[in-house]
Amino acid sequence: MPCYAALLGHQPAISLAELAACIEDLRIHRNVGKHVVLFESARELDGACFDRLGGVVLLAREVNDAPPSLEEVPKLLAKEVSRVKGKVTFSLRPYDVPRKAVHDLYRACKAHFRKLGKPSRYVGTEREPAPAVLLRKAGMLSGEHGCELFLVQEESRVWCGRTIGAQDVDAYTKRDMEKPVRDTRTGLLPPKLAQILLNFASWLARQHSKLKTESSKLTIYDPFCGSGVIPMECLRRLWPVLASDVSLRAVHATERNLEWLRKEEKILKKDVSSTVWKQDATKAFVLPRGLAPDVIVTETSLGPPLTTPSPIREAHELRRESEELESGFLRAVAAALPHTPIVCTWPVWMTSKGEIFLELVWDVLHESGYHATLPPGIEPSTKKRLSLIYRRPNQFVGREIVLLQRRR
Repeated sequence: MPCYAALLGHQPAISLAELAACIEDLRIHRNVGKHVVLFESARELDGACFDRLGGVVLLAREVNDAPPSLEEVPKLLAKEVSRVKGKVTFSLRPYDVPRKAVHDLYRACKAHFRKLGKPSRYVGTEREPAPAVLLRKAGMLSGEHGCELFLVQEESRVWCGRTIGAQDVDAYTKRDMEKPVRDTRTGLLPPKLAQILLNFASWLARQHSKLKTESSKLTIYDPFCGSGVIPMECLRRLWPVLASDVSLRAVHATERNLEWLRKEEKILKKDVSSTVWKQDATKAFVLPRGLAPDVIVTETSLGPPLTTPSPIREAHELRRESEELESGFLRAVAAALPHTPIVCTWPVWMTSKGEIFLELVWDVLHESGYHATLPPGIEPSTKKRLSLIYRRPNQFVGREIVLLQRRR
């Protein structure tokens, strides 16, 4: 089976869970520190597959004739870029390789190109590999102007792969910062996290129906749509989307952002539909006639944004309000869409005494006929809670990601 290396994002446990959700036959070969994993997959992965991943920064595929030692890397690199006309742009991404060896290696590559009469340019430094955005701009992913080699020193050999995917940072920034409506009062769901949630949804759909595949088109419903981050990522996959919110302002914001995205990326309504309406997600659901979702994917509510750790008493009051909201939502969904899987986020408050989680909602969850689950081989972030925690540094309200299925 082909072997790959993935550079995981700043939440490596969630990134690994996303890989397990997307690649059914994932076989972990080795973890290299916290952020790099070598794995095998019978399925051939490519750039298009990579672009659907929100939690993986880089993806490399092992080259067929991997060198037995670092000394052979310059010859392999020259072979990989043999079709490049003019100056060759290259980069090296070493892990578990001594710094002195890295210093010598990139100079050896430059010397080998001089020997071949080919001008070359190295992107990155001895201390830091090239940023993902430069790999795209320098034409090293397409192979038009060169390539990057991903190197991992193992006991008896060097694992060597060619980078085939890198996050499009500029595209993420555009969707996040340049959309017409951004509402900082209700929290800002990162587009990368929205992609991860949709990949969890695809996995849940495949568990729910054996007819679904990873590339199947799903209809997604977001009943707390806010400014429309999840619906926007659905449209980019050409997945039909249903979206609602109790706030009419949020409904209009989602409509404007979806219209902007359609124009920016030329997504026609005849190719993929989107329906947005006003709806209280804790009351009886009334969906547009003839429309039903395959999976519910939503960021419910994180409560008010916090710039400092919440005092214990205030955090408990916020939890009480959130428990009411989440319980009402689960009961409403169970009554209207009893067989629809759910991917949602719950708030987690960071206090001086530690994390404060929702508790009562788990009883409501079981009473409503749901059970939590995770992709195969994935451990929960917290003992006794079958969920994953997403939190950026210095963030005082985190997200608990919960994947829910109806008990059979």
